Amino acid sequence: MTDSPQRSLPPPDQAREWLETMTLIRRFEERAGEMYARAKIGGFLHLSIGEEATIVGSARALREEDYLISTYRSHGHALVRGTPPENVMAELFGRVDGCCHGRGGSMHIFDASRRFMGGYGIVGGNLPIAAGIALASDYSGRDEVTLCTFGDGASNQGTFGETLNLAALWRLPVVFMVTNNQFGMGTSLSRHSAVTDLRRKGESLGVPGMRCDGMDVLDTHAVVSAAVEQVRAERRPVLIEAITYRFRGHSMADPESYRSKDEVAAWRERDPVPSFGKVLLDAGVVDESSLAEIDAAAMARIDAAVTFAEGSPFPDAGSLYDDVYVLGESSRGWYSVETTEERSAGAEGEDPTHAANDEISQQLTSALAAGEDGGEPSGAAG
Repeated sequence: MTDSPQRSLPPPDQAREWLETMTLIRRFEERAGEMYARAKIGGFLHLSIGEEATIVGSARALREEDYLISTYRSHGHALVRGTPPENVMAELFGRVDGCCHGRGGSMHIFDASRRFMGGYGIVGGNLPIAAGIALASDYSGRDEVTLCTFGDGASNQGTFGETLNLAALWRLPVVFMVTNNQFGMGTSLSRHSAVTDLRRKGESLGVPGMRCDGMDVLDTHAVVSAAVEQVRAERRPVLIEAITYRFRGHSMADPESYRSKDEVAAWRERDPVPSFGKVLLDAGVVDESSLAEIDAAAMARIDAAVTFAEGSPFPDAGSLYDDVYVLGESSRGWYSVETTEERSAGAEGEDPTHAANDEISQQLTSALAAGEDGGEPSGAAG
């Protein structure tokens, strides 16, 4: 744990909005966990319960035109950027009204309209993408900053060193924020990293480091704001280590056998949501009834999000190939949407492998269509 300096509160309306958003994220994640347990959500589900201050404090340091890119623990990042909880929940349910039309699921939330450039299932896979986004901003002469968040485990990936080196060399406007929640999946920081002071990991690559208390939204906001403005002015990257803790396991499939209940209980004493609520209460920004209203409003919004998600249909089987890259004649692929007849009409000879590939495609489509007779596509959680 870390002791953060006393930070000043923002204006009352802004402080209340931070608490409202943190509460919304908490209630969303709790309900997502419930829906997963009821088999309404399939695949993997990674919750950020306990990390709300890190999410809100960092995102509120950005301008609307700045970019945010996340990991597979990304529901809160979509919500903090303004993606409606209805669309995020529908995405978890695999429905067409999800922000990725049911194609991404929990680990691949994306909302380019709000410059939330997605969650990514590959550990450390978002780092080079963040550098590419920052390069585009710099190349185009736009006054934008990219905030790239990743876990402590990703700081041991090759993409970490390669990306920080390139970002420093090319002076790219990126704030790299390692969310140090003490565990890389089920492995404690001291067992997976020789250097446990993660803010120092970029110094040999020309990237200076900073640290914030990720359980304190005020400290997180202050540190990230300073880093963002430094990066915006100097056009060179910074690395921030946010010390935080996740109250749930790595994913919903995690038995959490690697840490004690006492350790979790100790960190829960610094729960960022009620802690910030108490700060606002003591400062006279809210009263007890206001806190109850904020929580009730969040619960009602999440109830509506679940109702919306359950009412949204699954993608139609005929859309199986939508948004899939189609390879032309110079580079053929079995997932091309062209039929054998369409290709034959435009080509003198027919590659025999195309017929086999078409057969595979037709089998997949038929299997999905057959599943619809039972009310849901085959394999859908429900």
